[in-house]
Parts: sequence; structure tokens; C-alpha cells
Amino acid sequence: MNRLKGYAKMLFPVLLLAAFAAGCSSNDDNGGVSPDTTAPTVSYTIPLDLATDVTRNSSVNATFSEVMSAATINTATFTLTQGSTPVSGAVTYVGKTATFKPAGNLASDTMYTATITTGAKNQADTALAANYVWSFTTGTTLDTTAPTVSSTVPLNAATDVALNNAVNVIFSEAVSAATINTATFTLTQGSTPVSGAVTYLGRTATFTPASLLAAGTTYTATITTGVTDLADNHLAADEVWSFTTGASLSAGPAPVILGSAGNYVILAKTKVSTVPASAITGDVGLSPAATSYLTGFSLTMVGTTSATSPQVTGSLYAADMTVPTSSNLTTAVLDMMTAYTDAAGRAPDYTELGAGNIGGMTLYPGTYKWSTGVLIPSDVTLSGGPNDVWIFEIAGDITQASATSVNLAGGAEARNIFWQVAGGTGVAIGTNAHFEGIILAVKAITLNTGASVNGRLLAQTAVTLNANAVTQP
Repeated sequence: MNRLKGYAKMLFPVLLLAAFAAGCSSNDDNGGVSPDTTAPTVSYTIPLDLATDVTRNSSVNATFSEVMSAATINTATFTLTQGSTPVSGAVTYVGKTATFKPAGNLASDTMYTATITTGAKNQADTALAANYVWSFTTGTTLDTTAPTVSSTVPLNAATDVALNNAVNVIFSEAVSAATINTATFTLTQGSTPVSGAVTYLGRTATFTPASLLAAGTTYTATITTGVTDLADNHLAADEVWSFTTGASLSAGPAPVILGSAGNYVILAKTKVSTVPASAITGDVGLSPAATSYLTGFSLTMVGTTSATSPQVTGSLYAADMTVPTSSNLTTAVLDMMTAYTDAAGRAPDYTELGAGNIGGMTLYPGTYKWSTGVLIPSDVTLSGGPNDVWIFEIAGDITQASATSVNLAGGAEARNIFWQVAGGTGVAIGTNAHFEGIILAVKAITLNTGASVNGRLLAQTAVTLNANAVTQP
């Protein structure tokens, strides 16, 4: 508790300045609050664009960057066609996810096109800037496999769990958002239900208790067989696990759940390149690009499912490798995009700190948001405990100067630091600089000569290395 009071004391000047700026920066008709005029976007889809061998009885999902107006998500604004022929179906909307469920099985070996129109609007009545269109091709099979629970947070039998923890479950595949609710995802203390809210994003369902959990107490979480996948297959049996709380709180927000993207120290969609010799500790994944786009590694193939490199302590995987590698990578990329969307949607504790220049600052646990890029021209320190969390939401790029460091203090750990970067260029780490944390970038991540990272590099385009050390946390 004293540590939390210390954070508040040290951040008070920042809060005071933010409050003053907020009170003076607007003179509109909304009580000083500017209207939301930012167009929503489609963050990712299931199936992904250009996916092949899609099962014929699967629904089609689109997840938005923010909560939408449910009244605008319907069969007029979310359509599926085969050529110019509309596919009959029903549309539902839960959380941030819209689902188109075809009225019958899709045809085999056929291309379909899904469209979200500009008739889809957010809760501020702001429409998509343009129609969002993607295509996929079916295979010949039906999905008859029951979904399973891949992992939970906290783990079964975990102890000393923070009193303000949410409970997360990660499924083996995407499930129907309409089946994830307080009836199918429950938390109890003995026989007493815990009040809370349930949300779902990607493959992750989250139960957030309405109040702090009790100290030194065992809780039981349950996922019931009411949960189905996108082909209406139910869990085969209830999933039940328990954990015991400690006596303390963790500071900052709940962590971003990486799912299977957390199996990789580097994960990208278009290319991973290195100028030797880099030293990478952890696995490297690339999808939908092929093995030929893993460049500079002097690869040695291990059968048809992986490769090794003298620069990597771990394995390298690409989308053209055989099953299970190809399917594992498809899931990991989806989880990466889900994590990006999750991080981007968190409510900020602090906005526009330092107008984007955080050099020389000490930052305590919390969620920070900038409408610009972030500059690190001199050392910055993240100070907190081993279970504390930082989320940085950055509308622009990250630019870190040469020979500077992101430092950790007080036991803070890189696994709990998330940098969500939306900029059109991406992330550039300077020569001989050191960076800490997990980068979730919509564009490229570039490490200049001699730079080092303790964390993960998860990019929706390319990762470029030049004699770098990258170590998974």
C-alpha cells in the first residue's frame, strides 16, 4: 500500500497539469469534451484475408477497433457473397465482434468475399471511412472438432494471485462471442458466485470481478459446455480450475494476453531479416510469408516443419512449412492482432505525457496514451514491482536515440510492459540502444546496429535486425 501511495505522490504533478490542460483546451458544446470523430476500423477478421482451406460450416467474424453501435451491424452492413451472388445468413454483434452465420454450409473449393460497409458506425455515430472487404477460399471439409481450453490466467492451483486480478481463458480456436457470458464463464468462492463482467476478444475470454477478491482465499473458475466454436461445436466438458489469492494488489492495468503469439520472441507477417551476427533467444515465426522471407539466417531445415540458425537459440518457422507449423502460425498471427486490439482499446490513466517526449522520465505502472509518436532521446526508467503492468498506446511511431536505454527498476519485468504502436512507419531502435518490453506494431520494427531488446518483437509487417541481441522475457 505504501508503494501505491508513493506512485500517487510522484504522479500528482502530472495529473494536475493534465487536469489543467483538459479544462483549458476545449470550448465546445459538450461540456469541454471533444466529440469522437475518429473513424472506427476493422482490426482483424476470421477467416483472415486470403485464407485457404476454410471449413465449410464456419461463421465469419470481424472485430472492430472499438465498440460499435449494435443497431448498425446487420445484414445490410455485413455481407457475404460468392461472386455476385449474396449468401443468406444472420448477423449478430457482441462486444467488439460481429458474426455472419451462413444459413447453410458453404460450397467446397470456392472463393467468398465478405464486406463491412460504411453503414457500420461507432457509438458516437462515426462511420468506417471506407468499406472493408476481404476474401477467403473454402476447402472440402466440415469442422466437427470440439473447442478446448488451451490455457488460463491465473493457472490452475496458482497461489499469491493479486486481489485485483481478472481471470482469463484462452481457447484452442475462436469461439462464438454470443456464447461467452456470465452464464458460461463463472467465478465462485466456495458455493458463492462472484459478481463480475465477461468480455471476449480473439480467442480470449475475460472475467473481471466487480470488486477486489478476498485475501488468502481460494476461487474456482468454470467454463461450461454452453461455449461453442464458430461451427457450433460445443466444449466436450466443463473446464474447471482454481487459484488462491495473496494479500496484495498489482499496480497498473491487467496485462495484455498474447495467446500463442507469446510462443515467439519475433513474429511478423511479411519478412524477418538479419545482418549477421545477431543473437536471438526464443523462436521466430513468419506468416503468411514463406521461408524465403527469413533472410540472413543461414537456415538449416529440420524436416519440413522448422529450421535452425546459428544466430537463433530456438527454432524458426514460416507459413509454407507443413502442418502443424502452418496452422500454428495462423493462430499466432491472429493472437498477435488480438493483443494489439486489446492494448489499443484500454482506457488511459495518462494522456499526452511530455507531448510524446519521454526522455529522462521515470514512469510508474499504468496506461499511457499519445495521439502522436513517442521519442526516447535519453534514458527512461519504468519503476514498479514484478507483477505491475505498463501499457503504452501510441498513435504514431517510436523513435529511440542511439546509445540510450529503457531501464527497469524496483523489480519491474519486461513481460508486463506492452508498447502498442499504430504509426505508419513503426518502431526504430537506435544504434547500441537498449529496449525493454513487448512491442505490438501495426507496421515495421527496425533495430539498428548493436541495439538490444529484452522482450518480444511482434509486427504486422516486417522485423529488420542488424547484429542485435533479442531475448525473450
